[in-house]
Amino acid sequence: MFVDAEPFLLDQRKRIIALATQQAIPVVSQFRLFAIDGALASYGTSLTEANRLLGVYTGRVLKGTKPADLPVVQSTKFDLVLNLKTAKVLGLSIPDKLFTTADEVIE
Repeated sequence: MFVDAEPFLLDQRKRIIALATQQAIPVVSQFRLFAIDGALASYGTSLTEANRLLGVYTGRVLKGTKPADLPVVQSTKFDLVLNLKTAKVLGLSIPDKLFTTADEVIE
């Protein structure tokens, strides 16, 4: 089950994960917090990178660049977080290729 980036769902993530785990349904989201709280995985924009880009953009505006003159910036760094505890509970095995490309593995 993919849980979308929606504030209400983010707030209810522990309940969603608990209910899905009871039914042996793997949960994936783009928020790292889901994987930390027990979802199988998360894959989404790196918030660290997005905040860094925001800082650079803000700095350019504060130095006098008109916002209309700045290019549209889009983050290109994505984080993959795998939760091995949850994989074991669900009886799933993570393929080696996916395991080696993960940015973070929760054991």
